[in-house]
Amino acid sequence: MDAQAGGQTPAVPFRERFLEDYAAGEVVDCGEIAVTEDEVLEFAGRYDPQSFHTDPCAAAKGPFGGLIASGWHTAALMMRLYVDHYLSPRASLGGPGVDGLRWTEPVRPGDTLTMRAEVLESRPSSSKPDRGLLRTRVELFNQHGRKVFQAVVLNMLRTRPR
Repeated sequence: MDAQAGGQTPAVPFRERFLEDYAAGEVVDCGEIAVTEDEVLEFAGRYDPQSFHTDPCAAAKGPFGGLIASGWHTAALMMRLYVDHYLSPRASLGGPGVDGLRWTEPVRPGDTLTMRAEVLESRPSSSKPDRGLLRTRVELFNQHGRKVFQAVVLNMLRTRPR
């Protein structure tokens, strides 16, 4: 079982942050989100219609022994927590991608996921001094403390206006 490390309360609230306010090594707890069967079925029906995501009877006989959320649904749940509890709306300029995306265990209806974000790097751009790159390791854990998702998210953020 993966243990969740406790996060810190940032010195500057996330809604007011600029690139400089994200310090390498900082760990932030980013709330929780419930996984419902209706949402699992709706998402999968629209975007990932494999039977172990869309059909509870077929899923019970399938490789996971029951219905599981699409990995892309899990990534969308992560993004909701990321935007609601970590990414500064004041400074965000979008992002160039995600590295190391992994679904490490199935997510099931009834699970409650919590997210931890760790700042890996926060560096100003050498060519555009008004912005820089934020690299963040994000991990989702289920209610049993087991890691179900991990990725390194890249974001472009504004630097503090001078």
